[in-house]
Amino acid sequence: MMQGARAIPRLSFGARVASGERVLPEEVGVALSFNGTTQAVMMATPDHLADFAYGFALTEGLVQPHEIESLEVVETARGLDVQIWVTRSAEARLAERRRTMTGPVGCGLCGIDSLEQALRDDLPGVPHGRLRLTPDQVMAAVAALPAQQPLHDATRAAHCAAFWDGARMVLSREDVGRHNALDKLAGALVRGGLARDGAVVLTSRVSIDLVQKVATLGAPVIIAVSSPTVGAVALAETLGITLIAQARPDRFEAFSHTDRISTEATHVC
Repeated sequence: MMQGARAIPRLSFGARVASGERVLPEEVGVALSFNGTTQAVMMATPDHLADFAYGFALTEGLVQPHEIESLEVVETARGLDVQIWVTRSAEARLAERRRTMTGPVGCGLCGIDSLEQALRDDLPGVPHGRLRLTPDQVMAAVAALPAQQPLHDATRAAHCAAFWDGARMVLSREDVGRHNALDKLAGALVRGGLARDGAVVLTSRVSIDLVQKVATLGAPVIIAVSSPTVGAVALAETLGITLIAQARPDRFEAFSHTDRISTEATHVC
């Protein structure tokens, strides 16, 4: 059985009643502790937790990857505690802005206690570099997405976030939570020292907090199979991100910074 999933007995009702099993994704409490203090508690799929920790720290603006000195995953009676040890300067910043987020996987802003925290004004704009994608490349990215979703194929209950460099899928991560999947992808890119001048490809709708995370990662393009919110489009426009949604292998819709979509046969990435 793949990591992050288990076969669970069930009864199937239809023309007849049949016993059997269904593979379901695991969902456990994952605490992210920095220098001994719990900073966040999320419900997540218990795999790629080092990626999760690095990505969450980066995309939530907590600490930079180079400030993480060590990391250990500790199993507890109630879940998993990812213990992250950071530099003294990073610890001092965390002490000033400590917040604990405890909530369901569908919520990306649970535990935030002010509008200033929810609508961050410290986000870097994504510069317009050399990246251009043709419509064929955008549709090829969507067509390549199903091959990156073994957990979803087994369970039909997981989100995926993947990274497309214009020619291929560089890597992907899955989780029961769409925010968690993106954080795991961000952490994997950072830990692998991989270039981020490409497109983040998502199986989910695009909300403001996902745009915020992509901006922190520095990726210039989002490609999603579902729709964005009005606020997500406005924020993508402000931050210089090309937001593509309702993407299929034969069509898509672009909502912001469409100049990165080239109709010419050649591109630079």
